[in-house]
Amino acid sequence: MIADVAATIDLNVDAGESYGPWVMGDDAAMFERVTTVNVAAGFHAGDPGTIRRTIELAKAHGVAVGAHPGLPDRVGFGRRGMTMTPQDAHDDVLYQIGAVAAFCRAAGVPLVHAKMHGALSTHVAERSPEVADAIVAAVRDFDPALPIVVLPASELARAAARLAVPVVREGFPERGYAADGTLLQRGLPGAIIHDPKVAAERAAAMARAGEYATLCIHGDNPHAVEIATAIRSALDQAGIGVAPV
Repeated sequence: MIADVAATIDLNVDAGESYGPWVMGDDAAMFERVTTVNVAAGFHAGDPGTIRRTIELAKAHGVAVGAHPGLPDRVGFGRRGMTMTPQDAHDDVLYQIGAVAAFCRAAGVPLVHAKMHGALSTHVAERSPEVADAIVAAVRDFDPALPIVVLPASELARAAARLAVPVVREGFPERGYAADGTLLQRGLPGAIIHDPKVAAERAAAMARAGEYATLCIHGDNPHAVEIATAIRSALDQAGIGVAPV
C-alpha cells in the first residue's frame, strides 16, 4: 500500500571526507541543499581538523550532524571488504562515534544519529549477523537513544530490531538497488546514478511512497551538487518539504 505524500523528508549527505590537504566533495555547497550531514569519523576519511571544520560548517548552515564510522581503510575509502571480529567492529564504531561526539560537544551541536559507511554496512555487517549486532551494540553503548541510520532491507536493520535500537530508514536516490532491496555493488551497471534528473525523479517517488525518513546523497559523487539541487526542486514541486529527522 502506498502511503500519503510525506509532509517532510530529511536529505542527508556523507561529508567531511577530506584528509589533510586532499579535498573530497564540495561540503559548503552541499550544506546549502541538505538538512543533515554524516561526518566521516577518521577511519575511512577525515582527520581531527576536518571533523572540527565540518561540524563548524554544519552549525553555520543550521544542518543536523550525525557520525559516519567506517572501516580503517583510507586508501580504499572504506569501500573494500574486510574481515573483522565482532569485538573489533564494536570497538572501532564506538571509538569513531566518540570522536565525532567530542567535536560536536565542543561546538555546542547535538549528535543526532550514527550511520555506517561503505563496506562496513554493505559488506562486513551483511555477511555476519554477529558483527551487525556488535555494530549496533556500539551505538547503543554510546547512547541507547541514539538512532542508527539503516537501509530497511539490511542486516543492520535486523540487528537494530534485535537490540531494540531506534532506526532511521534511509533511501538512496542516486544508487541502484538489487532485487532483494540491498544496494547494487559498486562497479555493476546501474549501481551509481549520475543523471540529476533521474535521481530527482527517484527521490520524489521515494518520498511519496513513505517508506523512508531520510534520503542520502553521496558527497563524493562528482555530480552531487547538481543532484542535490535537482532533488530539492523535485521535492518542492511535489509539495514535500525538507527537515531533519
